[in-house]
Amino acid sequence: MFSLSEENYLKTIFHLEKIYPAGVSTNALAGEMETKASSVTDMLKKLSEKKLVKYRKYQGVQLSDKGHKAAVEVIRKHRLWEVFLVEKLNFSWDEVHDIAEQLEHIKSEKLTQELDKFLEFPKRDPHGDPIPDAEGNFRIANKVLLADLEEGESGICVGVKDSSTEFLQYLDKNNIALGKSVTVVHREAYDESLFIKINDEDLHVSKSISNNLFVKPVE
Repeated sequence: MFSLSEENYLKTIFHLEKIYPAGVSTNALAGEMETKASSVTDMLKKLSEKKLVKYRKYQGVQLSDKGHKAAVEVIRKHRLWEVFLVEKLNFSWDEVHDIAEQLEHIKSEKLTQELDKFLEFPKRDPHGDPIPDAEGNFRIANKVLLADLEEGESGICVGVKDSSTEFLQYLDKNNIALGKSVTVVHREAYDESLFIKINDEDLHVSKSISNNLFVKPVE
């Protein structure tokens, strides 16, 4: 059994490893956890003693196989609870993250299994992120950022990079949702903003927006 704080560190290291595959620095982890570097160092020593991470001073930290498994279990529970909250309790996708942050620490393996079964084994959460299966396997999606599409290219909205309340509410306000078709009509050279057509409606989006929306390219 791991503490709530330990699980949060493992989950955060898991996500940061995608950006820093050679090792996550103490400062990067402190910034993400919004705490002091000295506090991070203390926690990493504890996680290292439990053989959850491989930590060498000045070289960063990586999850061990044991730590990777524990992190994926937390992520699996988080994303299943988000599906439950949206599909069964009628929460909107911008409301579920903080609640799932609390529910993800419930320790019952049976509850997780039954929740997965009750939801009919969903593959993705409401934000388009893959849900690990019971063995910890992810289903990798063919996706790119909207910003990566060329003029005239189209895609289907499949996920978000930014799951903040503000960003999701912006998408809702502009009728941008997962499963919708989007085509890049024109890229503005000055600021790289995009003029797009989404479900036959014209919309102008900033570079910040296009860099936070994932699409599955349409051949």
